[in-house]
Amino acid sequence: MLNNIIIAIDGYSSCGKSTLAKALAKKLHFIYIDTGAMYRAVTLYLQKNNIDIKDEERVENALDDIHLNFHSRDYQSHITLNGIEVSDEIRQMGVSEKVSEVSAIKAVRREMVKQQQRMGESKNVVMDGRDIGTTVFPEAQVKIFMTADPKVRAERRFKELQGKDEKVTLEEVFENLAHRDYQDTTRKESPLIRATDAIILDNTNLNEVQQLEFVLEKVKPFTFEYQ
Repeated sequence: MLNNIIIAIDGYSSCGKSTLAKALAKKLHFIYIDTGAMYRAVTLYLQKNNIDIKDEERVENALDDIHLNFHSRDYQSHITLNGIEVSDEIRQMGVSEKVSEVSAIKAVRREMVKQQQRMGESKNVVMDGRDIGTTVFPEAQVKIFMTADPKVRAERRFKELQGKDEKVTLEEVFENLAHRDYQDTTRKESPLIRATDAIILDNTNLNEVQQLEFVLEKVKPFTFEYQ
């Protein structure tokens, strides 16, 4: 196997990027880095400390007090914010409603990109997000761009939130995803776009096993063998 292989997975919200990336990392024994969790953790910190996200100077200053780390447990990636695990808390609807706005802030974006690039140095990694193949690692050997029918994405997200006893409606989830899509694709700083050399994976009608098999075939020329 080659060294320092980077697999970049970009795409819209609730397309299953993290699920696919985790399964791929486990299969290949790569390191998984959930960049979306990083932006969510920053959003959570700003909310907990009553920092107005429109006050970009305060937000930029706050970044010095935000320390993020990943650790693995039971083949899952967990994130800590200043030493406290927040893996579940960052998935709540309140964070989801604001994370795209926070992600669009130039200082936040640039700091997270720096951290992500450091994490990917001299390692075999799978990294998912919105701008991995375009901004963070434009030289990634394999780039996947995930998409799915918006209604299917909303239904998947709604079921996930129901499983966590979140009191939201399907319509609210659909509107939230549509709003995030707009913000992600129109922001000035590293917008969500497909890299010209990214392979499109539309998983509207694919299950998790089929998605994994699809990507493993694309990765095989770089890994030669996987277990």
